[in-house]
Amino acid sequence: MANANAINPETGKQYKSVRRSRFIGSIFATAFFALLSAILIYPLFCGFIASFRPGRELIRRGLALNLDSSGMSLNNYKYLFSGNADSIKYWNWFKNSMILTLVTVALTLIVCYFVAYGITMYKFKLQKVLFMLVIATMMVPFEILLMPLYQEMIDINLIDSMWGVILPGLCSASTIFFFHQYMISLPAELLDAGRIDGANEYYISVKIMMPITKPAFSSMAILCAMGAWNNMLWPLMVFRSADKFTLTIGLNTLLTPYGNNYDMLIAGSMLAIVPIMVVFLIFQRYIIDGMTAGAVKG
Repeated sequence: MANANAINPETGKQYKSVRRSRFIGSIFATAFFALLSAILIYPLFCGFIASFRPGRELIRRGLALNLDSSGMSLNNYKYLFSGNADSIKYWNWFKNSMILTLVTVALTLIVCYFVAYGITMYKFKLQKVLFMLVIATMMVPFEILLMPLYQEMIDINLIDSMWGVILPGLCSASTIFFFHQYMISLPAELLDAGRIDGANEYYISVKIMMPITKPAFSSMAILCAMGAWNNMLWPLMVFRSADKFTLTIGLNTLLTPYGNNYDMLIAGSMLAIVPIMVVFLIFQRYIIDGMTAGAVKG
């Protein structure tokens, strides 16, 4: 009688072949993503090296990977912290960007959460139509909306105001869609259980459902923060006063036909990356959790 635990030679060969194929595939995948990462990191690293060199070197050589330490110093960063007129302007732009980003993220998450909650958790006529209208707005390029939004800000007297930058993007269709996709994976019985216990709708939405959607809040907070921090086109149209400029606008004003302050530009650009990079490194796991938690229903 043949041994029941004996391994079929053909099966063993197939198993080894599959393992070999997976191993080779993993090597190619690792090499591809390593190459892609190097391509993406290269300009950032070149900018970091250039921030320790005089601005005239950037004009002569551009952003090049030159690791010669002879001409490197901290003078550009010292200039930002020196307390002169230019450095004061830079930190004012930095402060404006921080305030704008924090307010935008907080209000966007609150508004979009309740919109998505209403569309997802309640059953009513034209529910799907309303959701499709929200999705349809994602297909409209923002450039098409620039002039109508600009005229609207003029009519309600919000030009050169922080609220003129914040309000038009407060109800983001992409954020609503993300919350909706996350919420449809949550059991509807949670609402019924809350109502049976005598909780009102506000308590259910804030005390029961909102804590469950923490991964969605965390991941969307990072994405919204990145968008608000890097936004330039709309703030450039709204703001008029130099003391209200954000970092993206302020750094752009350093390049003029009459002179270019590359020393402050390159060092200031590197420092501008730090807040978003720190936030991303700390909360990157929430992005993955939030993206995948609503991927499978049930």
